[in-house]
Amino acid sequence: MLINSPDTVVSDALRGMAAAHPELDVDVERQVVLRRDARAGGRVGLVSGGGSGHEPLHAGFVGPGMLSAACAGAVFTSPVPDQMLHAAGAVDAGQGVLFVVKNYTGDVLNFQMAAELAEEDGLRVERVLVDDDVAVTDSLYTAGRRGTGGTLFVEKIAGAAAEEGAPLERVAALARRVNDSSRSFGVALSACTTPAKGSPTFDLPDGELELGVGIHGEPGRERRAMMSSREIAEVAVAAVLDDLAEAGPPAGPVLLLVNGMGATPLLELYGFHAEVAAALSARGVEVARALVGNYVTSLDMAGCSVTVCRADEELLRLWDAPVRTAALRWGC
Repeated sequence: MLINSPDTVVSDALRGMAAAHPELDVDVERQVVLRRDARAGGRVGLVSGGGSGHEPLHAGFVGPGMLSAACAGAVFTSPVPDQMLHAAGAVDAGQGVLFVVKNYTGDVLNFQMAAELAEEDGLRVERVLVDDDVAVTDSLYTAGRRGTGGTLFVEKIAGAAAEEGAPLERVAALARRVNDSSRSFGVALSACTTPAKGSPTFDLPDGELELGVGIHGEPGRERRAMMSSREIAEVAVAAVLDDLAEAGPPAGPVLLLVNGMGATPLLELYGFHAEVAAALSARGVEVARALVGNYVTSLDMAGCSVTVCRADEELLRLWDAPVRTAALRWGC
């Protein structure tokens, strides 16, 4: 592994981020990444975070049009309330702060405690829970569904609304609407390796894959013999759309994220995207915008995930709004 020590892997990464992106305020000791202009303009602050190992989520999404701050925990481990409280105080411009929380037990508990502490300090705080994964319910890390690729849609669209000056209640309502409109399904082709363990975190024999894997390597729905890209796309799209159908078929176009788990090259991801797009088209679903790449990862796992979000004109406009972060930028 390309590291100095498992004990310093997160702080080393943050030092590197600070050197590469001087427009960010990177507090290596607290493990918090901030927008330098977070308090300018009197906008709502957006704070998210989670265990490291999912980069560029979340620190890579800090900047104009997206997050105001991100808190980095140890690998696959929630950040602590003190980090979240510091971040909230650092970005509050008098309009309140929105916590975007993936549905993992540690994240939920710690962000709740941080919100309570922030409110005691006089800050207005709203929390939005992201639980877009359709593969399983009540997994190894969660009560209820896991938060995965839909987090990117929530952070981008809520961030655009905050950038426009929308009030806290409106930003939170949009974030919840995006989460309610998003569904994800992941597939592992290999296990991931944590720096502390130095070996695969679960056993996935050669010639097999895990359908519905979680971003920490949690088990999915089932294991099968290796499948083609087209076959995987059919399974993932069917799982996502079947779940969305509970609220009725998509009435219009969708946002699509074809995401790599960390070790899947773009050559394969674009080929997979072609199959996903074809599977959606065959079911009468129009893709309005597509994003392909490694955005919500699981260290060095080979695999992919598909996230679909129903998108009306307002959500498309906010998706298209300018964004300038380390990992996502357009319109600037």
